Parts: sequence; C-alpha cells; structure tokens
Amino acid sequence: MPQTTTLAGPDLRVALTERVRSILAVPPATVELVAIAMLARGHVLIEGIPGVGKTLLARTLSRCFDCSFRRIQFTNDLLPADVVGAMVWRQKREEFEFVRGPLFANIVLADEINRTSPRTLSCLLEAMESGRVSVEERTLQLADPFFVLATRNGVEFHGTYPMPEAALDRFMLRVELGYPEAAQELQLYLGADPERRLGSLEPVLSLDGLRDALAQVEQVEVREAVATYCQRLVQATRADDAFALAASPRAALLWLRAARARAFLYGRDYVVPDDLQTLMLPALGHRTVLAGGGDAREVLQRILAQTPVEL
Repeated sequence: MPQTTTLAGPDLRVALTERVRSILAVPPATVELVAIAMLARGHVLIEGIPGVGKTLLARTLSRCFDCSFRRIQFTNDLLPADVVGAMVWRQKREEFEFVRGPLFANIVLADEINRTSPRTLSCLLEAMESGRVSVEERTLQLADPFFVLATRNGVEFHGTYPMPEAALDRFMLRVELGYPEAAQELQLYLGADPERRLGSLEPVLSLDGLRDALAQVEQVEVREAVATYCQRLVQATRADDAFALAASPRAALLWLRAARARAFLYGRDYVVPDDLQTLMLPALGHRTVLAGGGDAREVLQRILAQTPVEL
C-alpha cells in the first residue's frame, strides 16, 4: 500500500530509486533528478536515443505515486482539442458539454513532444506555465499537483519540429538517458518482462502523501548567502561572451526551487551550495545558448569552477 503520510526525504529518495531500478536499468542520479523536479512542482524533459527507456522511465515514476496518469503520444496531426478536450453536443440534453482531454491528470506523459505542431505545443506550454487552460473563452484549472514528463529523441529530425527556447524554458530540469552499463544491461536481458513488472509495481506515496511532501519542500529555507551565490553564477553567464542567451531570473528561481527539493531529499531544511552545484547543468544547460552554437554545459562547468563559494 502507498504511504498516506510523507516518508522522510532520504527514505523517499531510496524507495523511489529502488522501485524505478527494479523496472529498468537507469542510474540513481537520473531517478533523483526527476524526483527533484516533481517535488519542486516542476516539469521534466527526458532526452535520449531510441530504445533506452525514456517512456518507460516516465511511466514507472508515474506509478510510484498514487495519482492520476495520462499519456499523450504527440504526432504531426495532433490538435489542441486532442490534448485539452473539446465541447461536445449532447443531443438528449440539447446542450454542449466539455469533455476533458488527457491533460486533466496529475501526471501527464508527453511522449515525443517535438513531433507536434507549434499550435498544439502552445496549449501544453500554457498548462505547464500556469496550471490552467483556456477553452471557449473559459479558463479551467488543471489537477493539483500537475506534472509534465516529456520525452524527446535528440537524434531524429524527420517529422519533428525544433523546440523553441520559450518551450525549453518551461522545463525545470533536463535529464538525459544513454546506454546502460554492461552489467545492468545483462540483468535486463535475464530478468522478467519490464511491462509485466510495471503492472504490479506498488506506489511509494499516496496523493495525500505527495501533497504533504510538496508542502515540506516549500518550507525549505534558502539563506541569503546561498541566494547570493546563485546570483553570482547567473550573472557570470551574462558576462561571458560565449553565450548568446544567458540564464534569466526565471531560470534562477526554478533552479532554487529544485535545490529546495534536493535539500529535502537529503534530509535538510535548508539549501547548501552543493545543491546548486549538482543541479546547475540540468537546470541551466537547456536554457542557455552559445553564440557559436553547440552544447552550453562545458561553458557552464567552467563558470562553476571559476566562481568561488563565499558563505
């Protein structure tokens, strides 16, 4: 049975890692990153080559919490109404009724998000930003809590759309999945079918327990010295000529929210510099753009190494 009250942060971290790794071979750090984003009320972009378990990871994490879950397979012909829902005429009552789409769930798996049109993507971005959607001049509240776990194949281009910076900015963290280690891959081949094991996976927390954990994360303290350290790192990206697009204030705020969640998972009620350092690349790597193109993470690592901690 799922826990109706919150597990202590470290216990929750261990339990989540064990449940997920019982289904697929994924590094503990990857599980931790997704858990951090969810506990900070953020959304996650999961990237990787085909066949390494991006969708399975999202589904497994969804099963770890006893709350509603829906999957949306994004395609070129997907319409906003397929995501949000639509007004349907009920002939017996002679009136229109709004039929909710798959977006009205606690956890939504947006599979292959870069395969949909900008018009359909925009309705998802509104939901991710505000927790609300607009339908027929009405504003509807989504579930609470509401998380989007999106997958993207970074090596396919046929039938895909480029992800604009505004869309990437909606994701608190970006997580990458690569090939598993040899020993883990062998155990995967020797084990039972992951789909069958996923069907019997017990949740770690109930919906009330998850809400309790979310409330505890919001109480984690960010002291002024740590906030100043975060500001110095962000300002360093703006002063570096290598960047065409540096870290914004919103990026810093989401980074600090994620740091609160990490502190909770490690049993602290306050953020330390190590929380920010660990999360810098997952939080800023997809939000910063180099002037000459390419991956910004190498430059971010240099900035991190050159910026001393002054507490």
